[in-house]
Amino acid sequence: MMEQQMQETNSVERLASNDQRLEFIYKEALRGLVQQQGLVENLNSRSGNLIFAAAFVSSMFGNRALSDGLGIWDWLAIALLFGLGVLIVFMLWPFHRYKFRFDPAELLSTYVDRDAPASLARMHRELALRMEADRADNWRVIQRLRVALQIALILFLLEIAAWLLAIAAAA
Repeated sequence: MMEQQMQETNSVERLASNDQRLEFIYKEALRGLVQQQGLVENLNSRSGNLIFAAAFVSSMFGNRALSDGLGIWDWLAIALLFGLGVLIVFMLWPFHRYKFRFDPAELLSTYVDRDAPASLARMHRELALRMEADRADNWRVIQRLRVALQIALILFLLEIAAWLLAIAAAA
């Protein structure tokens, strides 16, 4: 029974070793992870741009609005700026749970440094499945960052409105 299973596995691996579909699937899975990594870098870049924009708006409008003291709109603008800062720190905080690469030592021990090294087709298949699982894990983190960025952008717009209302109330 055990011998028959080994023969079936070997024949499947021999057939699959020439199957370019596995290579295509592997490359698509890899492309998905590369796109995700680009998305994370894009979110970080947008967060950095938001820091600059918030600092610029707060210094420009805040200077004018606070020249006559602190009113309700001033306090609201300062609170919104603080909330915006907290969200930006959350978005830019180094998060090391992303999975964009494999550990070479693990790959060697799993697929090469064995009595019967794995075929390239088997490696493509297993790594494509693993990349899909990694992509799903990464996506949960990326979704939280995306929502934080959306909330931060809303807070930024509200902060601008609060500064403008503070300036208008002082006039």
